[in-house]
Amino acid sequence: MSSQMISSKDDDMQFMLLGYDGKDDDALSRRLAVRDQHLAVGDQLVADGKLLFATAILDADGTMIGSMLVLEFPSRAELDDWLETEPYVTGDVWREIDIHPVKVGPSFIR
Repeated sequence: MSSQMISSKDDDMQFMLLGYDGKDDDALSRRLAVRDQHLAVGDQLVADGKLLFATAILDADGTMIGSMLVLEFPSRAELDDWLETEPYVTGDVWREIDIHPVKVGPSFIR
């Protein structure tokens, strides 16, 4: 099995973001309405070395109900600045956001 190594900058901080969608009947529709924008932003973050890993969070039926991102920014303030422009924030998809500082293990860093 092969795994892709993550490039990391020594000075930057790493964060795990857990974004949970609303639980109302329109939550999935809001997600799908801005998903292409969200993915395009994610692609740019990957190209810029700021998004290390991401995945959708699924419920027991396989429906997307949230997101998990591992991000790298010079500071929490810069992460917060980016978050204000994230389509799942501006599109009212994520109704709860938890952010934790993390450190990606050396096995995954090149």
